[in-house]
Amino acid sequence: MSARALPYRPHNHDACVNQALAEAKAICQQQNARLTPTRERVLELIWQSHKPLGAYDVLAKLTSEGHNAAPPTVYRALDFLQQYGLVHRIASLNAFTGCTHAGKHHTGMFLICRACGNALELTDTSVSTAIYNAAGAEGFCTETVTLEVTGLCPSCQTEQHHE
Repeated sequence: MSARALPYRPHNHDACVNQALAEAKAICQQQNARLTPTRERVLELIWQSHKPLGAYDVLAKLTSEGHNAAPPTVYRALDFLQQYGLVHRIASLNAFTGCTHAGKHHTGMFLICRACGNALELTDTSVSTAIYNAAGAEGFCTETVTLEVTGLCPSCQTEQHHE
C-alpha cells in the first residue's frame, strides 16, 4: 500500500510539488497535450497542501497573485488536469487534490480527516479488486470508482485524546 505523505510526518513538501509538476509535463508531452502556464499554476496550487482545494479557493489564490482569471478559466484548467489524471475531484468536499499516481489507471481512494481536512490517497489493489468483483457479480459494468472515507488522521486522534 502506498500513500501520499501527510503533513504530520516530516517530509520535503517542495519535493512533492516539484515531482507533480515534472510528472505533469512528461504526461502532457507524451499525450501531445498543452500544459499552459495557467494549467501548470493551478496544478501547483492544488499541490501546495494536502488539503483539497475548491475551484473558488484556486481562483482566489490566482487573483491574489495578479492573474486576471475568471471561474471558467479555473474550471477549464481543472477539467484538463482531471482528464490527464493529474488531479482527483473529492466529491464530498467539492474540491480537488493532486494525484499521487499520475498517468496510471487506478481507483481513487481517499482517507479524509474531518478535523484538519487533509486527504491521503491510498492504493490498495485488494480494495479496488473487491469493488470490481462485487459489481461484476451483480452484472454491473464499472467505469470509474472513487472511494472517500472520512475519519480522523493519527495527528487529530492524538489531539482529541489530549483535550
